[in-house]
Amino acid sequence: MKTRWVTVWMLLFVSGCSNGDAYELLVSSGSSSIRQPEAQYEHQYTIGIISKVDNIPYFNSVKEGVLEAAERLKVNVLYEGPAVADAKGQRVIVEKFIQQKVDAIAISANDPVQLAPILKQAKAAGIVVITWDSDTEPAARNLFIDMVNPEVLGRHVMDTLAWNTEEHGSFAIMTGSFSASNHNAWLKWIQAQWKEYYPNMNLVEVVATNDDPHNAFIQAQGLLRKYPDLAGIIGNSSVGPPAAAKAVEEAGKAGDVAVVGVSTPDLMRDYLKRGSAQVVTLWSPKKLGYLTVFLAKSLINGEQPGDFQYMPGVGTIRMRGSDTVIMGEPIDFTRENVDQYDF
Repeated sequence: MKTRWVTVWMLLFVSGCSNGDAYELLVSSGSSSIRQPEAQYEHQYTIGIISKVDNIPYFNSVKEGVLEAAERLKVNVLYEGPAVADAKGQRVIVEKFIQQKVDAIAISANDPVQLAPILKQAKAAGIVVITWDSDTEPAARNLFIDMVNPEVLGRHVMDTLAWNTEEHGSFAIMTGSFSASNHNAWLKWIQAQWKEYYPNMNLVEVVATNDDPHNAFIQAQGLLRKYPDLAGIIGNSSVGPPAAAKAVEEAGKAGDVAVVGVSTPDLMRDYLKRGSAQVVTLWSPKKLGYLTVFLAKSLINGEQPGDFQYMPGVGTIRMRGSDTVIMGEPIDFTRENVDQYDF
């Protein structure tokens, strides 16, 4: 039973890696044709996009896709994130966007409960509300854009660690935030896969990085000191794997402590090549930004997405229920294939 399941998922991810156009770049790093978020288009919509935190590589890549969509779809976009990944900072931005009377707000929610009241206010004001990357309460938004099926991702990430530790030893998890709905969903399925399939592995601790690279590095160093026989670390948000890999390198344990998780190929390229990380898994954040703007404009126009609908610049989406879009399948990045990707 176990062997069959693993084989199926290996085929799924190999298939994802072999699809050459599944994650084509929407924006080149040297492009000069992208307009700034404040670029204005006459008689068009304004969409406010809110990230979890400002100026980390993952959300910077999302922003590139947002700006590409704004250019192609002829809409105005305002892209902001708080300096610290918390609900308070996001609430201030939502309030500002309501006052500016934007047509839609799309937010990666740091806390599903704390942000629900202000998002309901936005809906009451006639603003379309979308969550992307991380959800809020369903009553507080019109649509949620999920990058991948959380069960697929969580179970697979646990498998990647097990494959690199021979299914033995102690491991730790560095999650982004204990309040973020996406991190909690992935964490749930990581632990479900561990409990069901890996009896010879022991989860010693789960720590939160608050999506802060410096804090993530400190947490990783602490785990290595506290558990000298640690076999592996899972990074459950984009800042976790690079911080863990750096800590493993500095401790002289590259190759002895496996590092896997959710992060971008650009952040992990050197660590993968040096062997201080083994595999990371993600989707295209640029496509996520592009899809968010595309669907925001569609909802403003009264158009609902459909199951198996093809989205230009993104691909075929799936629906979970009537209010959740699944963008696509995740992909693994390893030493062998990481140079094929640039985001």
